[in-house]
Amino acid sequence: MEKYNIDSFSSIDIKEGKVILIDKPINWTSFDVVKYIRKSLQQKFKIKKIKVGHAGTLDPLATGLLIICIGKQTKNISKYQDLAKTYTGKFKLGESTPSFDAETDVNEKFEYNHITINNLKKLANEFIGNSLQKPPIFSAIKKDGKRLYNYARENKEIEIDKREIKIYNFEILDFNSPYVEFKIDCSKGTYIRTIANDFGKRLNSGSYLYELRRTKIGEFSVLNAIDIK
Repeated sequence: MEKYNIDSFSSIDIKEGKVILIDKPINWTSFDVVKYIRKSLQQKFKIKKIKVGHAGTLDPLATGLLIICIGKQTKNISKYQDLAKTYTGKFKLGESTPSFDAETDVNEKFEYNHITINNLKKLANEFIGNSLQKPPIFSAIKKDGKRLYNYARENKEIEIDKREIKIYNFEILDFNSPYVEFKIDCSKGTYIRTIANDFGKRLNSGSYLYELRRTKIGEFSVLNAIDIK
């Protein structure tokens, strides 16, 4: 896909709709990117109302591909959300956090010296296929009209429904203890944070998502994305 630059947009693009690929920087929310794009276009075209939306949330600490839909293309957001995703990143063994990633502090520590790269590769293969996954409580999913992360911040226990997901491929790229580098191809709705947490438990240890980058959504690649920093 062609790499689009916001400065090259025309009024026809705004009217007819456009899809642009953004390489989301760390510590930005997906909505921060939407606001940035909307404001940039409003300033350029002197238009108050421009429809802008994203097709698939990335957590603030994650980087990588974010599909932004503008104008009439916002009608196709669900189509892009349904596409398979590819992620690379790192798990950190021997520790866990309440959010399953680095957003919250470590709350438990475990032994991990017994873990080998062969253990990691064998376990990764066991994750491939269909399964039911329980999303982390530190997530934006709504339960009874309220975001799960709000329940978490209030220290309230709540039952979270499992969701069907599919892991198409799970590769262990490197192991420099306690860090595990991975690549995962998965269906929509898959929480890599939850995989990190489950991975640690099944190794008789602990693990959390230390680093995450989304590299592909369907055939869309971060290599064609623009940097907004």
